[in-house]
Amino acid sequence: MRRRFLLAALAAPALARAAPLLRVGSKNFTEQLVVAELFAQRLERAGATVQRRVNLGGTAIAHQSLLSGEIDLYPEYTGTGLGVVLKQPPEGDAAAILAKVRAGYAPLGLDWLDPSGIDNGNALLVLPETARRHGFATLSDLARAAPRLTLAAGNEFADRADGLPGLRRVYGMEFRRFRQFAALGLRYAALNHGQADVVNAYATDWQIASYGFTTLRDDRHLWPPYQLAAVVRQQALRDFPSLAPPLLAIGARLDNGVMRELNRQVDQDGEEPREVAARFLKEQGLA
Repeated sequence: MRRRFLLAALAAPALARAAPLLRVGSKNFTEQLVVAELFAQRLERAGATVQRRVNLGGTAIAHQSLLSGEIDLYPEYTGTGLGVVLKQPPEGDAAAILAKVRAGYAPLGLDWLDPSGIDNGNALLVLPETARRHGFATLSDLARAAPRLTLAAGNEFADRADGLPGLRRVYGMEFRRFRQFAALGLRYAALNHGQADVVNAYATDWQIASYGFTTLRDDRHLWPPYQLAAVVRQQALRDFPSLAPPLLAIGARLDNGVMRELNRQVDQDGEEPREVAARFLKEQGLA
């Protein structure tokens, strides 16, 4: 009996190491909630104990939560990391921007894993009839009419270097009115109901295809790539050396089209992110 007790006591630390506690965070919109749930469920499948600390708010809150150790990882976008967190000019191709954010985050004790197939860049959308009426095809076209138009966008867009300041700097774009909507769905509702003429959107928004909105081409290349990847505390990678492969396996199966559909299942069909993530992982053979 004593021998069995001693063996169990010796095995306990090894078991604890095999099932670490990982805290997965996210920002406060659908795509983040779905991807965070994909991460959490896949890590649980890999043997980790996962706490979900999602819906944290905007970029600043999520990043600070990572720095403070409140969370161990969350999904982020390379262009956001460069422009919002590191406050560097959001310029360069995908490889250059990834290299810059990796270099800038490393002294903070944070690593960027290899990006997924998602590039959720900025876009400005209008109704098809608005595009026809004004002859809009590009952001340069929009800039000429902007003083007569209302833009609806998220709260961060007013101050981000790649938001209104960038539109002013690159395109000389000034709108008659700027309306802020924290919830993406409210922006689209404003566009559909004539409360806005232009809406700031993202490449993986399911509404773009579903409603047939017109996306205006960024002809002066204001916006950099926004590849989605897991940003992880280096300490978590040391404590759980097998952390990265489950996350990379998810990223390899995600692209803009897939993400639009997962977002639609939550926003339009009313499913929970947990349900959507579980079904996707099962379909992909990752459950």
